[in-house]
Amino acid sequence: MVQWNKLFGLNSQDRRGLREEMRRLLPTNRNEVIPSAMPPEAVTKVALRLKYQIEQIIPCELEEFKVTKANSPVITRKVIATAKSAGGKEHEACVVYCLLVCYRWFRRQAILELWDADLHNVRATACEMLAKQLIELEEDQDYLLQDLLLKRYSILIRGEPTEPANAVERAVDLHALRVIGSSGYQKCITYLWRGWLVQDDQYPSNFIPWTQKANTKYWDHFDPDRMRAPVYQNAVQIFFSLFYLALYTAAINTINSTGDLDVVEGVLYIMTAGFMFDEIAKFWKVGRYYIGFWNVFNSTLYALLCVSFVTRVIALGHPVNDDAGQRHKFNELSYNFLAFSAPMFWMRLLLYLDTFRFFGAMLVVLKMMMKESLIFFALLIIVMVGFLQAFIGLDQVDDNSYVTGFIFKAMLNSVMQSPDFEGFDKFAPPFGLILYYIFTFVVMVVLLNILIALYNSAYADITDNAVDEYMALFSQKTMQFVRAPDENVFIAPFNLIEVFLLIIPFEWWMSSPRYERLNNYVMGVVYSPLLLITAWLETKQAYKVKRNRRNGESDEDEVQEWEQMSGELDLEAEGWTKRVESTRPNVETDVAVLEVRALREQVEELKKVVEGKEVGGANGGA
Repeated sequence: MVQWNKLFGLNSQDRRGLREEMRRLLPTNRNEVIPSAMPPEAVTKVALRLKYQIEQIIPCELEEFKVTKANSPVITRKVIATAKSAGGKEHEACVVYCLLVCYRWFRRQAILELWDADLHNVRATACEMLAKQLIELEEDQDYLLQDLLLKRYSILIRGEPTEPANAVERAVDLHALRVIGSSGYQKCITYLWRGWLVQDDQYPSNFIPWTQKANTKYWDHFDPDRMRAPVYQNAVQIFFSLFYLALYTAAINTINSTGDLDVVEGVLYIMTAGFMFDEIAKFWKVGRYYIGFWNVFNSTLYALLCVSFVTRVIALGHPVNDDAGQRHKFNELSYNFLAFSAPMFWMRLLLYLDTFRFFGAMLVVLKMMMKESLIFFALLIIVMVGFLQAFIGLDQVDDNSYVTGFIFKAMLNSVMQSPDFEGFDKFAPPFGLILYYIFTFVVMVVLLNILIALYNSAYADITDNAVDEYMALFSQKTMQFVRAPDENVFIAPFNLIEVFLLIIPFEWWMSSPRYERLNNYVMGVVYSPLLLITAWLETKQAYKVKRNRRNGESDEDEVQEWEQMSGELDLEAEGWTKRVESTRPNVETDVAVLEVRALREQVEELKKVVEGKEVGGANGGA
C-alpha cells in the first residue's frame, strides 16, 4: 500500500504522538499538575541509552523478518537483558515507556531522513520487539501492570517536561501493534476493561487494584462508582443506542398528520439533546483534536434532528385549520428531515458495536479504505475542475449558470458509472463530445481502477493483520473510557440530569464532599436497575476469583476442557516427561547454526586427538 502520508511528510500518527506527549492526558479536580513517577531528565537519559543500543545492534539496513521472527539473531536474550538494564535498578520500570519513545523518534527520523527511511523503520520495529519481549518475560504481574505499563513518566522536550503518560497510552497513540498484541499488555487492557484496575482518587497518576474483586457479598458490589468500569459504560451506551433507534423507528412509522408532538418523539428529541450536550462537553474539554470521523458523523445526525425539531415547532405555531397549509407544509418538511436521517441512525450503531470482533475488524478495514481513497478524491477534483472549465469555455451561447448545472450533473453521472452523452454535441461540435468521451475514459477506466486497487491493498493489509488491528481498536476503546474518566459518570442522556438537576442548582455553592455524596445518591437511583445486575455478575465472578486464588492461578483464569483432568495425571512418574525431553527439537536456533556448532565440537575433539598424538610422538622420540 502506498504510504502517501509518509511520502509527503504528513504522518498523522507522529503528530498525534507529539501532541499527546505535550498535552495533559488525565484531568483532575485539583489544580496541581500530575507528577511523573520518575524525574523527566532521568527518563530521557534512559531513552537516549536505548536509542544508542538500537543504533548499534542495527548499524545497517536489515530485512524486517530478521528482527520480528521468534528466534531472531538480532533481538537476542543478551540484547533484551542489556535493554532491561538501561535504567539500572532505580529506573528499570520506565524502560518499556522509553522504548516507545524511541519508537516514535525513529519513525520521526524516517520522515526527516528519507534516504535512510528503511533503516530507521527497522530500528523502530526493533524497539517494538524489545518492548514486547520485556512485557512478556516479566513474571511479576503486579510490577508489570502497575509499574511497567500504568505508571506515568515524562521526558524533556526543548528543556520542558512533557505531561506524564504511561506505556499503555503511548502504544495506543503510536499504533504499536506488536506491543499491543503482547500477552501482558492485553491482560492489562482486560483488567482496565473489567474495572479490576481503577484510577486512584487521591493520586490520579496511579492505578490501583479494585479491592472488592474477591468479595462474595452481594450488596458490597452495589456501588455507583462501578459505573466507571469501561465494560459497564459500553453496555449502557449500546442499550441507549438500541433504545434510541427503537424510538426513531416508532416515530417515523407513526406520523402525526396534525403536527402534534407525541411522547415517543418527545423522548427522541430529549435524548438527542443529551447526546448533543455530551459532544459539546467533550469538545470543550479536549478541544479541536477531539474532532474525528464519528464526531462529525454524529454531529451531522444531531443537526438534522435539530432541523426536524425546529420545523416541527414552526408547524405548531400555525393553527390546525390553516387555510394556507403552512402547518401541514412544515410538518411534512419535519418528517422529511427525520426520514432522511434513517441511514445515519443505523450506521451510528457501528460506533458502539466495535467491541465485538466482527464489527471491530470491519470498522478498521473501512477506516483504512477511506484513508486510501483520499488520493483518488484529490485526483478526481483536479480532473473535474479542469474538464468543467473546458466545457464552460466551449459553450458560447447558453447561460453559464444553466450550463454549469447540466455539466456538473453529467460529470457526476460519469463518476457513478452512468454517463449521459446527450447534449454535449451542442458544445462547439465536435470538441464537446470528444472531450466528454475523454473525461469518461479517464474517470471510469483510470481513476476508478486506481480506487479499486487502493481498496484491495488496504483490505489485504488489514485482513492479514486483523487480530492485532482488532486488539488495537479494543485497546483504544478502553483507553477512551480510562484516560480521562469523569468523577461522576452520567452517560448520555443521563447527563441532562447532571447538568440541570445537579451542576446548575448545587455545584456552585455546595461543598465538594457534600456535592460528591449527592452525586453518589443520584447515580445510585439512576443506575439502580443496572447495578442490581452488575452486582450479581460481580458476585459470581468473585467466587471464580477465590477459587483461582486457592488453586494458585491468576484471577481471570477459567478451567478449560484440557485442564479438567490435569490433576489426575502424573507425567513425570510415567516417564513421559523424560521421553519428550529427549526428542524435543531445538526450535530457538536455526538448523544450520546447530549443524555448525556440532561440526565445531567434532573439529575440537579431532584437534585434541591430533595434538595428543603429536605430543606422544615427540616424547617417544626423545
